[in-house]
Amino acid sequence: MKRLISLFSLFLSLICFSQDGELPSIKTQSTYIKGNALFLPALIFNAGVEHQLNDRYTLQGDFFISPWKSFAGKHAQVYMAGIEGRYYFNNAFSKFYIGANFSFAAFNIQKWTYWNNPDYKNPADETQIFDSKKYYQKGFTFILGGTVGYQFHWKERWNVDLYLSVGSSQALYRGYDEDTGIRTDEFYSDVKRNWNKSGELIPYRGGVMISYKIK
Repeated sequence: MKRLISLFSLFLSLICFSQDGELPSIKTQSTYIKGNALFLPALIFNAGVEHQLNDRYTLQGDFFISPWKSFAGKHAQVYMAGIEGRYYFNNAFSKFYIGANFSFAAFNIQKWTYWNNPDYKNPADETQIFDSKKYYQKGFTFILGGTVGYQFHWKERWNVDLYLSVGSSQALYRGYDEDTGIRTDEFYSDVKRNWNKSGELIPYRGGVMISYKIK
C-alpha cells in the first residue's frame, strides 16, 4: 500500500510539473466524454470525462453505478467515483498509456467467495442454521491503483478506449444474512466491532469506453 501511495504521489507530481510548462504543451486542449459499452447491456452505467493537460498527460473523472439490489440472485449495488491521471507514450488520446487512479465506492454486494459456501451454524445458538449463499456485505471502500490502457481513433470525433485498473482496496463493511438481517460477520470473531476492515488487491475498473470529442 505504501508503494502504491508513493507511485501515485509521483505521478501527480509529474502532472503538476507538466502544468507549469516544463513539459511540451499545446495551444488547444481537447476534452472527451465517454461511456462504457461493456456494462451497458446489463444496465450498469459507467461514464466519464477526460481532459487534456498537454501533449501526453490527461486527467479523467468518472463514475460507476450498478443499481441492482439483485442480479442473478446476488446483491450487486455499487456506487463508485474516481479521478485518474494518465500518461500517453505517443500523444494524448492515442495508443498505449498508464495511469494512477483514486476511487471511492459505497457497496451492497455478495462476495463471490460466498457463492458456494456450505451452511453455517450460529455459534451462540447451534439450532440456528444460516445459508451462507445468502450472506451479503454492505459498506464503503477507498481504492488506490494503477491503470493500463490503449486508446485509438474510430472515426471523426470518436475514439475507443480499452483499459484495466488494479489496486489496493481498503474497505469498512458489515456482513448480514438476507433472511434475518442478523450480522453474520460477528460469527467469525470473538471481538465485537462496529465495522469490519478488509484490505486486498483487486481489479476494480475496466472495459471499453466509447469516447466523443466535445472540444
